[in-house]
Amino acid sequence: MILHLSSRIPLNPFSTLSLTSLSNGESQDENLVQREKEKGKGKRERERERERERERRQKKFTMCPKQHKHRASSTGLPEWITESIHGGSLLHVDLETGTNGWASPPGDLFFLRSRNYFTKKQKSPAGDYLLLPVGMDWLRSTTKLDNVLARPDNRIAQALKKAQSQGKSLKSFIFAVNLQVPGKDQHSAVFYFATEDPIPLGSLLYRFVNGDDAFRNQRFKIVNRIVKGPWIVKKAVGNYSACLLGKALTCNYHRGPNYLEIDVDIASSTIASAILHLALGYVTSVTIDMGFLVESQAEDELPERLLGAVRVCQMEMSSAFVVDAPHAIVNSRGLGPAKVNHDDDADIAEKKC
Repeated sequence: MILHLSSRIPLNPFSTLSLTSLSNGESQDENLVQREKEKGKGKRERERERERERERRQKKFTMCPKQHKHRASSTGLPEWITESIHGGSLLHVDLETGTNGWASPPGDLFFLRSRNYFTKKQKSPAGDYLLLPVGMDWLRSTTKLDNVLARPDNRIAQALKKAQSQGKSLKSFIFAVNLQVPGKDQHSAVFYFATEDPIPLGSLLYRFVNGDDAFRNQRFKIVNRIVKGPWIVKKAVGNYSACLLGKALTCNYHRGPNYLEIDVDIASSTIASAILHLALGYVTSVTIDMGFLVESQAEDELPERLLGAVRVCQMEMSSAFVVDAPHAIVNSRGLGPAKVNHDDDADIAEKKC
């Protein structure tokens, strides 16, 4: 509420206030009122602009799954990729409304090191992924699952193998991250990303894929965003956090002829295990974005790029495919066999970037 000061001038009975000075005072008060009005108008205009920007961003993010679907149909994704996206123990769901499934969040939700990071410490929206998210598996077993892409009935590997037997997708490459969750029953959350094109020779991704484990441990990075969840999870995990997984946890790298799988042993850190099990206690009410990248540590490696990202939407623990024997996998929900095989082979710290 704006007060008209001209009606509230404190008149001192012991002073001689001329009509001229009163008139000047009223003029000054009117100017003050006008400035207050303009200030309020500017504030309202800024609020309206912020609201328009929120609406534009919301529209962009809401349309994202439809845009991906349109691109898939218009560009004719290979059959093996389409089969991979729509298979698995967790369904491919809507980015905003989906539950008990996975989706692909826009890269711009993540802020990574920009081109001038080493001089100005600036970060910028990540932009498009380097690789295409092609699926997620949520698995349960009596023992830890290692190198799942090497199993003869892994659904992703078999889909690509079938395509290549027909002379298709001969240059395709799969990048997989297997988060191994310890417990009475061992669980694995496996995220798959792929490309149909050869990885550019000499690129940071090429060096990572073909480098040694020491190099990989210094560079393999995850960025997390809690999209939805109770405050205790946000407090434990952080609304937005980044970590060099290769330095914080034990990572085992499996390089195949057309894939690289990274098995992340969460049990190798007591703190990481405690945080994860706390989050799993609220898993049906948690939605989290996870992005993976190779950290840039030199000027010519900037800007950083996401290899890929996945949104896990309010997952149910019971959705896991149960892996009990080398060639027998039963869906715990009774939906039939899965195509991932049991593998017979046998302090997390946020990195400030």
